[in-house]
Amino acid sequence: MAATAAAVEITTREHEMKELTLEKANIIINTATNKARKLNLAPLTVVVLDASGHLKAMQREDGATMIRQQIAIAKAWGAVSMGISSRSLASVAVERPDFMNALLNMTDGKIMPVPGGVLIRDTKNNLIGAVGISGDISDQDERCAIAGIEAVGFIAGV
Repeated sequence: MAATAAAVEITTREHEMKELTLEKANIIINTATNKARKLNLAPLTVVVLDASGHLKAMQREDGATMIRQQIAIAKAWGAVSMGISSRSLASVAVERPDFMNALLNMTDGKIMPVPGGVLIRDTKNNLIGAVGISGDISDQDERCAIAGIEAVGFIAGV
């Protein structure tokens, strides 16, 4: 009986590692904003989307400008929708501008091809969501997203 209970506990822990819970989403956000404060960055807006592109959690720091929410969502949504980071989407925009223009038209402009949209992967490389951050320069936004994702034991897909 004890072996069965241990197996159930292991299975439950493995499932929890794969699942993007609200608790984990909030830890990602808090870690990202704490990193930003330590680096003295501009106020951030941080969003966490699940693998289907639905909003799991979002916070806008005091002083973040009003359009930052839409930018952060576009970074994360583009990443999770295409299965590559928004940094990689920026490369696609340079290398294949016609493709990116078509993609932007197809998605009604819901993609922001600049760094700051980072995939969330579990330890088995399954895509489970994305973080999008806007507020400072894109490289710093991405840096904070990576810190948040790694804080909960997930893999940051850049």
